[in-house]
Amino acid sequence: MLIVNSKMLCVMKIRTIVAVTALAAMALPVAAQHRCCHSVSVPDTVQCTRLQYYIDMQRQNKYTELWGQRATIFEALPVDTNDIVMLGNSLTHGCEWHELLGMPNVLNRGIIGDVIEGIRLRVDPILNGHPKKIFLLTGVNDVSHNLSADSIANAMGELIDYMRTRSPQTRLYVQSMLPINNSFGRYKNLKDKEQVIRDANALVAAMAQDKGFTWINLYTAVADKDGNLRKDLTNDGLHLLAPGYRIWADIIRPYINE
Repeated sequence: MLIVNSKMLCVMKIRTIVAVTALAAMALPVAAQHRCCHSVSVPDTVQCTRLQYYIDMQRQNKYTELWGQRATIFEALPVDTNDIVMLGNSLTHGCEWHELLGMPNVLNRGIIGDVIEGIRLRVDPILNGHPKKIFLLTGVNDVSHNLSADSIANAMGELIDYMRTRSPQTRLYVQSMLPINNSFGRYKNLKDKEQVIRDANALVAAMAQDKGFTWINLYTAVADKDGNLRKDLTNDGLHLLAPGYRIWADIIRPYINE
């Protein structure tokens, strides 16, 4: 009787994690996240050990519960060689890319608050599918954690090398960090960090030929004359409104279609 109940608990756990990602308001209790998952046949490619891996990484690195939730659903969802993956943090997360670009094979793999190392910890399910293209944008949360431009560029270089090694047939497009606008006073950890973003962008752009990726400069298209994120494109100084996403989509569309 105990074995049956254990199986039922594990299946309920898997279904609950998937449901949480679809409906963010339904948060998993910590106890449910850490129930044992032995001797269970899990649908598709999701294994209990992989689910536990993401929960462990979330806790060890003090990432948000949302990071753990979305990482598990991304583990469960297949990626194949026809797919185009948008990979990054909240800026990527915040858009319905397949609708904006009119392409059902464009997959959103953004997570709010993610950092370069967080992407490295969850990128394997994407690379295992050897997608056609990956569009990567990350780094601003690392800036907010007080990393230097050199540290960010080094971490980006390591992530890029890993991705290129694991899936060399995937075309990798690395997009610049966007400017910020501190006049909104919303993100205190980004105060006076404008130059760090510009310097990190320059360092990563310089790696493109050597590391075999395509660099896409989004920064200048959404910056005002002073180098800040245009006020008409944001309501908090960091994230984009619809007009900003339309500019972004117009920039990457030729790369999507090539």
